[in-house]
Amino acid sequence: MMNPFSSLSVSFEPLLPPWLLILLGVLSLIGLGLMAWRRARGLAWRTATLAALALLLLDPALVREDRHPLKDVAVVVVDTSASQAVGHRRERTDAALAALKEKLSAMPDLDLRVVEAGTSTAGGKGEETRAIDALTQAVADVPRRRLAGAILLTDGQVHDVPEKPENLADLGPVHTLLTGERGEGDRRLVLVRGPSYGIVGKTVTATVRVEDLPLNANGAGKGPADGALLTIRQDGQPERQVPVPVGEDVPLTVTVGHGGPNLLELSVNAGPAELSMANNRTAFIVNGVRDRLRVLLVSGEPHAGERTWRDLLKADPAVDLVHFTILRSQEKSDSTPIRELSLIQFPIRELFEVKLNDFDLVIFDRYRQRNVLPMGYLANIAEYVRNGGAFLEASGPAYATPLSLYRTPLGDILPGEPTGTVTEQPYTPTLTAAGRRHPVTAGLDGYGESAPAASPAGGPAGSNAQKAPWGRWFRQIDIVPRQGTVVMNGANNRPLVVLDRVGKGRVAQIASDHMWLWSRGFEGGGPAAELLRRLAHWLMKEPALEEDDLKAHVDGDRLVVERRSLKPDADPVEVRSPSDAVTTLPLADSPDGVARGSLPATEPGLWRVKDGDRTALAVVGALNPPELADMRTTPDRLAPLAKATGGGVFWLADGLPDLRRVNPGQSAAGSGWLGLRANGDYTVTGVARVPLVPAWLALLALAALLVLGWRREGR
Repeated sequence: MMNPFSSLSVSFEPLLPPWLLILLGVLSLIGLGLMAWRRARGLAWRTATLAALALLLLDPALVREDRHPLKDVAVVVVDTSASQAVGHRRERTDAALAALKEKLSAMPDLDLRVVEAGTSTAGGKGEETRAIDALTQAVADVPRRRLAGAILLTDGQVHDVPEKPENLADLGPVHTLLTGERGEGDRRLVLVRGPSYGIVGKTVTATVRVEDLPLNANGAGKGPADGALLTIRQDGQPERQVPVPVGEDVPLTVTVGHGGPNLLELSVNAGPAELSMANNRTAFIVNGVRDRLRVLLVSGEPHAGERTWRDLLKADPAVDLVHFTILRSQEKSDSTPIRELSLIQFPIRELFEVKLNDFDLVIFDRYRQRNVLPMGYLANIAEYVRNGGAFLEASGPAYATPLSLYRTPLGDILPGEPTGTVTEQPYTPTLTAAGRRHPVTAGLDGYGESAPAASPAGGPAGSNAQKAPWGRWFRQIDIVPRQGTVVMNGANNRPLVVLDRVGKGRVAQIASDHMWLWSRGFEGGGPAAELLRRLAHWLMKEPALEEDDLKAHVDGDRLVVERRSLKPDADPVEVRSPSDAVTTLPLADSPDGVARGSLPATEPGLWRVKDGDRTALAVVGALNPPELADMRTTPDRLAPLAKATGGGVFWLADGLPDLRRVNPGQSAAGSGWLGLRANGDYTVTGVARVPLVPAWLALLALAALLVLGWRREGR
């Protein structure tokens, strides 16, 4: 505890206003000047009299102040950003902080504040090291006359140094203790240009550059010029490697694989001088946009649900629908010309041979063999699916007869084998156990909820509102699943909707032609539009509807991992941070088929989640954060601030500099030492005022001087 002390000073409390005192003083000096010019007697006595009068009017007093000294405040800012994890920087930081605490705490006139400066969260995630913001916030409640200065423990990669550092001179000397090594080198991967969107199935071009730091005058890295090996991974798929030169912009062409976000991860091998692999990786997102969704719908015959299919598909403006309805077979004995039976001729060869691969989805609705489509064209559809196409079959009664599509080349790809039985009885479709977990049907039972009933008082409904049941269907073709996943059951708990993967493509089968009842709102209807939308997107391999998938995303300040599986899976996943720290994260399964887990996202950059062969990526903050752009230790960023505030820049590799207290205005840094300002601020706890000349004594002296002057002048 600092001891209080007293201070003595002389104060004046004039009895007259200052302007009047000045006027009287000027008149007195003029009068004394005239007396001196005329050599009048008693000049000395008159001068003494006027001086005594002035002393009386000024009322001098001796003032004693009881003062309580105030401690100065010093701040140590500790850089905890991701770049501090390189090499021995954290160890040096911890050792220097412990030594500073010991030495500064031993100074009785100093208060020490220690604050951490990680990465900023301005924009939602950590991107930059903002040590100056941390410093100014730490001293926001401290008067500037009490600031002794600040010490920054950092690698020098601070991103919020003001353009005019002299504006921070009132903080006192700001010193920097650098935690890294001199002359560090590093390789980094720079994303020069990354496209933000592209057309699905088309290519986009990004530009990248590999730099070996430090750079020479030409912008190329110093060191071996034999190039680098760039690794490209798209949406966690198998990687490919491309040799690239160092120090040059390299165009990179990638194909937009699907709609929605396509995440491209790029990495480069270690350089000749490597600090960290964290900035050897970068990523960019290309939002895939489908130009148009081309759908071929073939209706085997007119029926009540035919327009429902057409309306559901045409309701989406992004769908280009080509729809044909087969009115009669070619061998039918009828004298009506073909041109009078259809608006346009059925272009069989163009659709099923020449342009089949131009379609994103092919739908057969209640189709049966009628010799309209030769077996060769049906074989083309099967091959189209194996090569990555999408096929949806809505079965009609003919599927259970010898005219079934199952008895064509399409039978090799259809998951359901007909038993020859058609059930015609009312039933309500239900989700299977797998269907409640499959993304195509999970949560569909939430669609078709009845509107909440209002309370009698007109307020919100209570929590007991019940879901309305789906409307019933009345026909189902009995099938036996040979493969695939049954997601909905129908009559007698028999398979109703089956999904399957065939080669590179996908197939969906609906064993009924009564979905149109839902669209018409029969008995409350059902989620026909949503089911068809999900089916179409699953068939076209939209990532959001993958039934066996691993995903990761950032929610606030946490990394959320979701693993979807048709079977409960509680195995943990491996999470690798941008600094390559590995964490095992347990996941909790849920009835909707998604196992979830989360952990704090403490580092900016690219996080990788791995579960066996599957990999998910998530980006915290900016895809290419400034914090990881250059991880070398540098004095350059903070040197202007040190110069403007009178501080210094020191390397901890040379040892911790000595600490001194310096008076305001003195140099605060030198060879091997740094200084903190000793302000000597205090608060006044008491004041005692004693007049130097009592009023009675001043009046007596004034009277005596007047008498003596009068006697001298009277002689």
